[in-house]
Amino acid sequence: MSTTKNHRIKTITEFHQLRGLPSPEHPLISVIDYSKIKHSADTNSINWMLDFYLISLKRNLSAKFNYGQQQYDFDEGAMFFIAPNQVFRIEVDHNPTPKRSGWMLLIHPDFLWKTPLAKTIKNYEYFDYSVNEALFLSEKEETIVNGIVQNIRQEYHSNIDKFSQNIIIPQIETLLNYAERFYQRQFITRKIANHQILEKLEKLLHDYFDSESLTEKGLPTVKYISDNLNITPSYLRGLLKSLTGQSTQQHIHDKMIDKAKEKLSTTNLSVSQIAFELGFEHPQSFSKLFKNKTNVSPLEFRQSFN
Repeated sequence: MSTTKNHRIKTITEFHQLRGLPSPEHPLISVIDYSKIKHSADTNSINWMLDFYLISLKRNLSAKFNYGQQQYDFDEGAMFFIAPNQVFRIEVDHNPTPKRSGWMLLIHPDFLWKTPLAKTIKNYEYFDYSVNEALFLSEKEETIVNGIVQNIRQEYHSNIDKFSQNIIIPQIETLLNYAERFYQRQFITRKIANHQILEKLEKLLHDYFDSESLTEKGLPTVKYISDNLNITPSYLRGLLKSLTGQSTQQHIHDKMIDKAKEKLSTTNLSVSQIAFELGFEHPQSFSKLFKNKTNVSPLEFRQSFN
């Protein structure tokens, strides 16, 4: 029976060594040709953790990943974004694939030291996405990011001097900004997968609000929802924001308000009883949220039906 191992890689040099690559030309930044990486037979059973950023574009890897509710092959360019200290595992078919291609951009946080990007890189939410929420690129988009990465590679290959960081940092920022744009495009164009997620979200909330869970546990949390949909909270937030203009929390509250309106208009339960059934410990909290959402109090809403 196979067991999962954990392996932390602290430096870019160590990453090169583990993958059977020559030492990096720069200790803090490296672009790696994916076709030159060597995979050992046991890498599928390893959980990896890096002390640096990894951005990659891969194609034709003889691997399958789940994206949303669908499965995709790597016959189109797919990008991944992994931040330091994130645990990940990628299972690859080790049968030879001559068309395997792509690149990895490794960036150590020390390379960003004393630059604005050292702080702003944390604002790119897709670093919180998991590998099953990859960014799938069109041919045109792939050409754009390949050009940027080629510029980065060319700069540190040609010159390592006091100007290198100031030239490379804007290229990294451009790459990250394009990725953000392409993710927004993907939320819209991956309609089948995204609408399946929304349908599952609606059913999940409907079942939760019709069960005893609401009274016993209160409103569902964002983590509860994302766990049940098998996507990360940040990806769910980005998807909902793109398609509905609302955050996940706002979506939950709207469903709760709909349920409250139903109870106020079709039952004789008191406001306190309704608040309790909706998982509120204090009726005042329910009334305040209801008025913030509807501009009327629960009693005023009920009276409008009389």
